[in-house]
Amino acid sequence: MPEPLIYELSSPGREGVTLPHPDVPAAALPRELMRRDLPLPELAEIDVVRHFVRLSQLNHAVDTGFYPLGSCTMKYNPKVNEDAARLAGFAFTHPLQDPETVQGNLALMYMLQDWLKEIGGFAGISLQPAAGAHGELTGILIIRAYHQARGDTKRTKILIPNSAHGTNPASTSMSGLQTVELPSDDRGNVDLQALRQACDDTVAGLMLTNPNTLGLFEEHVREVVDQIHSCGGLVYGDGANMNALLGVVRPGDLGFDVLHFNLHKTFSTPHGGGGPGSGPVGVRQHLVDFLPGPVVQIVEEEDEEQAPLYGLVMPAKTIGRVKAFHGHFGMHVRAFAYMRMQGKAGMRAISDHAVLNANYIRARLRDVYHVPYDRICMHEFVAEGRWDDAPGVRALDVAKRLMDFGFHPPTNYFPLIVHEALMIEPTETESKATLDAFIEVMRKIAEEAHADPETLQTAPHNTPFGRLDEIRAAKDLVLCCRPVEMDADP
Repeated sequence: MPEPLIYELSSPGREGVTLPHPDVPAAALPRELMRRDLPLPELAEIDVVRHFVRLSQLNHAVDTGFYPLGSCTMKYNPKVNEDAARLAGFAFTHPLQDPETVQGNLALMYMLQDWLKEIGGFAGISLQPAAGAHGELTGILIIRAYHQARGDTKRTKILIPNSAHGTNPASTSMSGLQTVELPSDDRGNVDLQALRQACDDTVAGLMLTNPNTLGLFEEHVREVVDQIHSCGGLVYGDGANMNALLGVVRPGDLGFDVLHFNLHKTFSTPHGGGGPGSGPVGVRQHLVDFLPGPVVQIVEEEDEEQAPLYGLVMPAKTIGRVKAFHGHFGMHVRAFAYMRMQGKAGMRAISDHAVLNANYIRARLRDVYHVPYDRICMHEFVAEGRWDDAPGVRALDVAKRLMDFGFHPPTNYFPLIVHEALMIEPTETESKATLDAFIEVMRKIAEEAHADPETLQTAPHNTPFGRLDEIRAAKDLVLCCRPVEMDADP
């Protein structure tokens, strides 16, 4: 039975809250502020709790099931991270407090900056950006500021391979620069010939997602970086897929000039995991002065009796603030806790297991699903949800059928360069037993695509709601917490 709206559960006169006696004299509300027709629901506390618990259980979540959402790294979120972020000394700090009163918080941010520098091979880090795409925009603004500071104002183009994340062109446009798309070659790498033809003295830089959205490591990464540098451009790295590279390779060592990290993916706390994201940006030495600020620095060195004094400092040629105060500090705490828990060896193990899990699934499915770029992948891979001998079945049908077996669908129809794409990212935190169960269901669905396509085309069958009209949901969206007829009342 569908869960009713909370207004439909309302019963006149029912109360869920007993207000304490006021400790100030009672006073009447101003007459102009009083309303008699305020249609708030009236329920007991138990009604409210049960309603929202039931709603929460309608959603598939990382805590309740496998979530192989490609490009999103929906991995397990250790609850100790949440405990750390809720410690009173972190949670109740005000961003306008005197820095001398929040030295512990600043020390955490300083160490996080240092660890990200070490992981990425960079000289400077800013924790300001609020999420991954925000980090992209920040990185491109840094590149633009670098060229403008040198008087090189004719550089207006950013090259972006067609295997990049879809937010890259948007970040470029928002920074006032022009996007030039590059094709991929037969192995899913940047087409080097197209790259060479696009490089000239108007190129500000290139945005390279590595591993790319096909889940593949760029085999010619050094040639790509050298080609961009040779024409005077800079290389931006989309670091959203860093959980395939931790402890294996450092983008700064490969020549990337700037890169953003997705703390909320690489260092746990998946999308929608109960808090905001965080997209710190790392840069090589020649861009350190352009970082957004403030950044945390030691403003007074330690001695035998005193700990160092940490302070907030604006870089010399900063592009300015890109976020209020100091970024999403709660996410800094979660990422810090995750790094401390894993240690250096654990970081390498994260990548090893993420890559192993993805290749295990790819190898077990490649005989029943077409994998268009079928080579050793990184933390994810892309298969096709279509068959020439089952023309009525699409990737969407495979995704919907998976829901019947308790699995969240993979990303559909991305990247765009693969027809009927199914982008699968198991992450490093899943067991072989879970992967085997997923593989068994995927193989069963492939059989059904040929033997009983209607079962796929009408799926899901076992969820609270059946196949929804997704186009109508997007174009005729109604977001209202009250019955429509109530909103229509004068």
